Amino acid sequence: MGRLLESVTDPASLRALSYSELDALAAEIREFLVETVHCIGGGGHLASNLGVVELTLALHRQFDSPRDRIVWDVSHQIYVHKMLTGRRDRMATIRQYKGLSGFADPNESEHDAFSAGHAGTAISAAVGMAVARDLRGEDNHVVAVAGDGAMTAGMALEAMNHAGHLGLDLIVILNDNAMSISQNVGALSRNINKLRVDPLYRNAKVELGNVVEHLPLGRAMWRTARRLKTSMRDILVPARFWEQFGFEYYGPIDGHNIHELEGTLDAIKKVHQKPVLLHVLTEKGHGVPEAASDPIKSHSGTYWMKKPAEPGASPAGPSYSQVFGQATQELIEQDERVVAVTAAMLEGTGLAPVHAKHPRRVFDVAIAEQHAVTFAAGLATQGLKPIVAIYSTFLQRGFDSVVHDVVVQGLPVVFALDRAGFVGDDGKTHQGFIDTSYLRCLPGMVVSAPMDEAELRDLLYTGIMHDGPFSLRFPRGAGPGAPTDLPMKQIPIGTAEVLRDGGDIALLGFGASVTECVKAAGILSAQGVEATVVNARFAKPLDETLITALARRCGRIVTVEENVRAGGFGEGVLALLADNHLAGSFLGALTMPDAIVDHGPQTTMRALYCVDAQGIAARVVELLGTPGGDSAQGELAHVS
Repeated sequence: MGRLLESVTDPASLRALSYSELDALAAEIREFLVETVHCIGGGGHLASNLGVVELTLALHRQFDSPRDRIVWDVSHQIYVHKMLTGRRDRMATIRQYKGLSGFADPNESEHDAFSAGHAGTAISAAVGMAVARDLRGEDNHVVAVAGDGAMTAGMALEAMNHAGHLGLDLIVILNDNAMSISQNVGALSRNINKLRVDPLYRNAKVELGNVVEHLPLGRAMWRTARRLKTSMRDILVPARFWEQFGFEYYGPIDGHNIHELEGTLDAIKKVHQKPVLLHVLTEKGHGVPEAASDPIKSHSGTYWMKKPAEPGASPAGPSYSQVFGQATQELIEQDERVVAVTAAMLEGTGLAPVHAKHPRRVFDVAIAEQHAVTFAAGLATQGLKPIVAIYSTFLQRGFDSVVHDVVVQGLPVVFALDRAGFVGDDGKTHQGFIDTSYLRCLPGMVVSAPMDEAELRDLLYTGIMHDGPFSLRFPRGAGPGAPTDLPMKQIPIGTAEVLRDGGDIALLGFGASVTECVKAAGILSAQGVEATVVNARFAKPLDETLITALARRCGRIVTVEENVRAGGFGEGVLALLADNHLAGSFLGALTMPDAIVDHGPQTTMRALYCVDAQGIAARVVELLGTPGGDSAQGELAHVS
């Protein structure tokens, strides 16, 4: 760790440094960032943090956090902020179990003004904070830092419209690096990015600035120069776009020049009559050539520092996302009706190679989940078969569109929910913990989950062949290793399958939990308990015939799933049994907890909440009391 970085214990200690020392500190911070992300296994957010080093330093020198509220959109660029606000010594724990969060977390520090992990929320939150400040008669500053990717989220523009209407004293910093995780898409993004490639504007801005500096200070001449500069800007760039929201626009300025950043921020702080937007140009991965040359790969780690695989080592199996992407490509090539839609997640959902091969059949609509769903609905009305690939946590943002635009019309849209269940290091804002619940309640929606990679392919094909709304959820990471080179086949909707037969208890698994149920049955067998294991496949509609038959034969049923209990698969099974006067056979649901789950490895979380093989087996033994016994019947009804 560098000398200067060691000397920074809080934001106030930055203010004693000279600009040459600040440049040296920025270099030390970048070195520390690379070392930290590499040390924690190459995961985390690197390129985005490398791009905001100077901006973060300038913000903390010009504003008095936490009195002044700095709100970071998405907040995957918050590592530098954490380092400067007393958490440098814990950076090696970031995104680790019981360590620092990879995002802003007010429970972690008073300097984190707002918890965030989804894009487009910062300006709305900042508007709320600014209104509350004014209602209380206080005079602190409120600053929202939003990337140009976040500006593709409609919520960000809605918030700007409101702020302009209110005439708030609010500063929005547009951190423009031409990217979110992937390259940004959309007309708005293209207009913003004209600033990067238009030397006419850049040169004109410098020359006009020099002219203005040497004009006589007479007010009339100054106003004329200002009008000239503004007119030139409006001809060449879309600055008027922001001014239509009621914002005073400044920029663009170099986001890696601390001196220029500070001078501009100092001037902006004196503007109180209206909200201000400062346009800052940065480079994702700045200062580290490897990261800057491939900001997509370096978004989530030090890819260039990974050790090569050991000679003779078995290659890693494909992730569920990769299996999904390949299956989607096969369907696109087999059926001219099939198209795919995602919301700024081509890489994450496995669709990047499909888009590269079929750019007219795969659509990235930017960070606009609501639009993605309704866009897919429009496609479906014209006879196409859209697959909407969105993380479980992000489809929550498009729920109204799922209901109003797909379900009400009964349209054949397939929802592929990646990262369902425990998500690991991304933590509380990304856990896929409620999608089964919010989709099960929708009339006509098929809710499914594969137990392995092969079944993911089959369920995706089943969804394409189904004439109505269809969803399938699958977890982050690799599956158990089922073959992915077999032809896809259609699965009768609402049918489950028995994987193992036993007379003492029935374990009904949904999705990734099925594999754990099979393992648990092996553990139980060694203890004299024989369990039937069922791959439910569908949470809606349920296989009523099979489940009621098992209830009558075994008399003991336990469900296992990675979703909260409320509205989940287990509650669906209980309701089915109650309707058939068999509720007494339902011994309980093993689920994700009724709590916001923090970050940590998936294996750790499954063990902690007893939805792994050992936990399932232990709960069953606890329930039965003795092999084959029934003394504890019903105890699991309150376990989640």
